[in-house]
Amino acid sequence: MNERAISMDRMPLTDLTGWRGHLIALGVVAFAIIALFFADVRGMVSIWWNASTFGHCLFIPFLIAWLVQQRLPGLRQLEPVAWTPGLVWLGAGALAWLLGAAAGVAMVRHGALIMMLQGATIALLGPAVARALLFPLFYAFFMVPFGEEIVPPLQLVTARLAMLLLDLSGVPAHMEGIFITTPTGYFEVAEACSGAKFLIAMTAYGALVCNVCFKSWSRRAVFLAGALSLSVLANGVRAFATILVAHLTTVDAAVGFDHVVYGWVFFAIVMAIVMATAWPFFDRKPGDPWFDPRALQGAVRASPRTGTIAGGALAMIVAAPLWLATTAATADPLPLALTLPMVEGWTRTDARQAYPWTPRFDGADHFVIGRYRNGRGQVVDLAIAAYARQEEGRELVGFGQGAADPDSEWVWSSPARAPAYGRGEQITAPGPVVRHVVSFYGIGGGALSGSKPAVKLATMKARLLGQDQRAVALLVSAEDAEGRSSDAAIAAFLTDLGDVRVLADRSVGIR
Repeated sequence: MNERAISMDRMPLTDLTGWRGHLIALGVVAFAIIALFFADVRGMVSIWWNASTFGHCLFIPFLIAWLVQQRLPGLRQLEPVAWTPGLVWLGAGALAWLLGAAAGVAMVRHGALIMMLQGATIALLGPAVARALLFPLFYAFFMVPFGEEIVPPLQLVTARLAMLLLDLSGVPAHMEGIFITTPTGYFEVAEACSGAKFLIAMTAYGALVCNVCFKSWSRRAVFLAGALSLSVLANGVRAFATILVAHLTTVDAAVGFDHVVYGWVFFAIVMAIVMATAWPFFDRKPGDPWFDPRALQGAVRASPRTGTIAGGALAMIVAAPLWLATTAATADPLPLALTLPMVEGWTRTDARQAYPWTPRFDGADHFVIGRYRNGRGQVVDLAIAAYARQEEGRELVGFGQGAADPDSEWVWSSPARAPAYGRGEQITAPGPVVRHVVSFYGIGGGALSGSKPAVKLATMKARLLGQDQRAVALLVSAEDAEGRSSDAAIAAFLTDLGDVRVLADRSVGIR
């Protein structure tokens, strides 16, 4: 016995065997991932804690632990092995993090962290254990805060559903973007009212129910589609009911009603309806096995040493940030000062805006804004933001950046017309004051674009290859006024300005 103990004490890391040895190796690699990318881990948890849309993510780690605990009896019958192909998924996660970091997309970096942890689990526990834990591993993706992109479309969908129900109920109403006007008042389908947080949380909840309560894939698909559709429809009904209460009583009464039905209580009611409807169709019984250990264990083959695989995993996760650090280019110089251009037929004016407007570009090296008027009385605002390089907190496009500062009274209202290489949007402030804004973005002297994904891709390419990272945003905007078209004013200004790319290049010092 003593000789055995001595030989175990002298056993090298590469000879780790059994559940204990494999879990130790997995723990070391997982700790390295969390430590090396701790800034992203902290950012992800901060979003869970501070953003109500992603509050449900706080429960996902506990749900994953519960899902694993449910599978423990079967897992004990499996033998973990180190599996080289598992490093492919870990490597894909490391590459995804590199791309996300280069493009400045937090959601991609957060998803990449999950992929690296999944890949480490697959590589260090083997294919049989990975198949047994397939759903818990997949469910870890719900820890990633995703879905902010669906907020604007859901605002429009909610507004249209409310308008449809108002028409059917005979309440006179007019809709412009996400704003609805009735004889009682002026209502905004704000971001918080879009139903995005309900839809995102329902997706996570629905996926869990599909696994726990159903075996049939067709029943799972029907349940998830029905749950998500009901969430969107219920949110539209809630918006309609709030406006209807205001129409029948007062706006103050409607606000009180909305506060009562809004929030997680409302979501709980929708979940109760979903579960009550689906209950008779559950086809997984309590106590049904989650998998057949004998069938899974048959896939186990001879494996390399655990320490070798762990070393390969560590090398992969270190390579991603190392590449980004070695390819970082020195920032190209910007002009010492940024000035607004002279535009033929237009003169600078100090005329007051109907409601103060300044676009938001955090950390811009240069930012200028000015107002122009032409002989026909058309008035536009031109804003230019320039960056020598982009990094976390200093990004051309991202949450809160652009035409509508979330800390101001301006809110996004709807898409609007724009040139093919620009981004058009309508924003609204109290009054209401409506603005049309056309935005152009450029990276390193390349073609201008109004597409935020295209800007992120161009930024990613520049950072990965050490190319010119100078970035510029040009925003041309006009207020809607009675008898004057904002579209016409913007079109006239852009025509007289000439090639927008020339101004963009000059703004960042590119000749």
